[in-house]
Amino acid sequence: MATALSEEELDNEDYYSLLNVRREASSEELKAAYRRLCMLYHPDKHRDPELKSQAERLFNLVHQAYEVLSDPQTRAIYDIYGKRGLEMEGWEVVERRRTPAEIREEFERLQREREERRLQQRTNPKGTISVGVDATDLFDRYDEEYEDVSGSSFPQIEINKMHISQSIEAPLTATDTAILSGSLSTQNGNGGGSINFALRRVTSAKGWGELEFGAGDLQGPLFGLKLFRNLTPRCFVTTNCALQFSSRGIRPGLTTVLARNLDKNTVGYLQWRWGIQSAMNTSIVRDTKTSHFTVALQLGIPHSFALISYQHKFQDDDQTRVKGSLKAGFFGTVVEYGAERKISRHSVLGAAVSIGVPQGVSLKVKLNRASQTYFFPIHLTDQLLPSAVFYATVGPLVVYFAMHRLIIKPYLRAQKEKELEKQRESAATDVLQKKQEAESAVRLMQESVRRIIEAEESRMGLIIVNAWYGKFVNDKSRKSEKVKVIDVTVPLQCLVKDSKLILTEASKKEHEVTCNMCESHLWGLVRGPSRRMKMQAGLPGFYDPCVGEEKNLKVLYQFRGVLHQVMVLDSEALRIPKQSHRIDTDG
Repeated sequence: MATALSEEELDNEDYYSLLNVRREASSEELKAAYRRLCMLYHPDKHRDPELKSQAERLFNLVHQAYEVLSDPQTRAIYDIYGKRGLEMEGWEVVERRRTPAEIREEFERLQREREERRLQQRTNPKGTISVGVDATDLFDRYDEEYEDVSGSSFPQIEINKMHISQSIEAPLTATDTAILSGSLSTQNGNGGGSINFALRRVTSAKGWGELEFGAGDLQGPLFGLKLFRNLTPRCFVTTNCALQFSSRGIRPGLTTVLARNLDKNTVGYLQWRWGIQSAMNTSIVRDTKTSHFTVALQLGIPHSFALISYQHKFQDDDQTRVKGSLKAGFFGTVVEYGAERKISRHSVLGAAVSIGVPQGVSLKVKLNRASQTYFFPIHLTDQLLPSAVFYATVGPLVVYFAMHRLIIKPYLRAQKEKELEKQRESAATDVLQKKQEAESAVRLMQESVRRIIEAEESRMGLIIVNAWYGKFVNDKSRKSEKVKVIDVTVPLQCLVKDSKLILTEASKKEHEVTCNMCESHLWGLVRGPSRRMKMQAGLPGFYDPCVGEEKNLKVLYQFRGVLHQVMVLDSEALRIPKQSHRIDTDG
C-alpha cells in the first residue's frame, strides 16, 4: 500500500532538482527522468522492509513531482508561486489551457480576495522626527562679547527647532481608506501643532479622490480636496484645492500637476500653484537602475530658481548612493553633495553637506528606519568657511567608518549568527530526517551503482572516485570555521549515464525574483523559510549539512583512466567530463 506524503515533505522538496531536469525541460525530458527514477525506486525491487518503505516514499515523491510538472497548468502555477501556490483555494474553477500570464492574473485576483478579508487588521504607520541643531559657535564665535562670562570658553551647541509628525492609515473597504495624521513643531521657544483627517476613495482603476479636514492652534480650520486621474497610459494629472481659515480671512490655494512618461525611465512634470506662494514649475526626472537625474525650473513669488541634481546608485549589497545638486535663484546659490548607505536590513543612513550664499554651511544627517525618518539638520556657520566645509565632509565619513567597523559590522555579524543558529535549531529535526532518508536512498542505489560502475569500467568511462557536498573552508583567514561536508559519491555515480553526468542549473535568479514578488504581494501565503533554490540538496541521496550557509560540490572523478577534479557552487550547473577538469600530473 502506498505511503502518503506529508505536507511538510512536499513543501521541502524542489521538483526540478528531484527529477534533475532543467526548469525549461520538455515533456520528453520529464518523462525520461521520471521513468529512470521509477525504475530505481520501485518498491517491488526491494525485499528488505525498511528499504521497501523508503523506496515507496521516494517513488511517491517522484510521482508527485511528475504529476505537477507534466500538467501545463499546474506547472505554470508551480513555476510562478511554488507548491503553496497549488494549495490556493479557487483553482478548481479556473478554466484550463490558460497561459502563464492568465494564471498569474487569476492568482492575483484570488489573492486580492484574501487581502480584502484582512484589511481591518492593517495600518501603515509613518513618522518623521526632525531636530535642528545650531552649531555656529564651533566655527563663528562672537568671542569679544563673552570674554567676562564664566564657561564661555566652550562652544555652545543648541537645539533651536524640532518637528514631529505621525500618520496612520486604516482601510475601511477595498476602495476606502481613512488617514489620520498629526504634527508638533517648535522653534526658538515658540511652537504649535495640528491634526488632520482624510478620507480617500479609489473611484476606478484610473483615479482616486481624497477629502481632508484639519485644524491647528497656529492656523484655523483647513478643508482640502485632492484628485488623481490617469488621462492616458502615459499621462496623469493631480489637483489639490484647499481653503485655509485664519484671523486674516479665508486663504484659498490651488495646485495642479500634469505628468507624462517621456520614455520607460523618464517623466516630465508641469506644475502650477496659485495662492500664497504662486509659482509655475517644470521638471524632468530620469530614474534608471544606476542613476537618478533631475532638472527643474521655477518662476514664482517670492522664489524663482533653477535646479539640477544627479544621484549615482552603486550595485552593491549596501545599496550605496552618492549625490550632488546645484540650485540657484533669487534667494542665492546652494551646492549640496552627500551619500547614503544601507546599514541593516531596514535602515538607511545618509549625510549631505549644504554650501550656500547667503545660507552658509550646514550638515544634514538622515536615518530611515522602516517607515520612520529621523532628520538632523546641523547649521555650522553663516559664512563660507573652508574649515566648516572640511569638517562637515570628513567628520561624518570618519564617524561612519569607525561606527561601521566597531559597532555596525560586529552587530550584523552577531545577528547573522543568531539567525543561522535559529535556522539550525528549527531545522534540526528536519535535517536529521533528511539525513536518514538520504542514507536510505544511498542503500537503494547500491545495486544500480554497481551495475553502472561495471559498465563504465568496461568502456574506460566515467567513474566517480570521491564526491563531497557542503561547506569547504579554503581561505586561511577562516581556518577557525568548521568544515561541514557529506559524502555523495554514490548518488552522483547513480546519475551517470553513457559516461556523462549532468546536474541542471537551478534557475536561481528567476526563482528569487518570483519569491520577492510573492513576499511583497502575497505576504502570508508564501511565508516561511527562504525559498532560494538549492540545486544539489534536492537530489536523492543528498541533504543540507549546514543550513543557511554557502555550499559547494567537489568531485574527484576518473575518465579514460585519467583523474579529474572540479568544484562548483550549490546553484551552478555541473557537466562532466570536461578537459578543463583534468589534473595535471606533470605539475
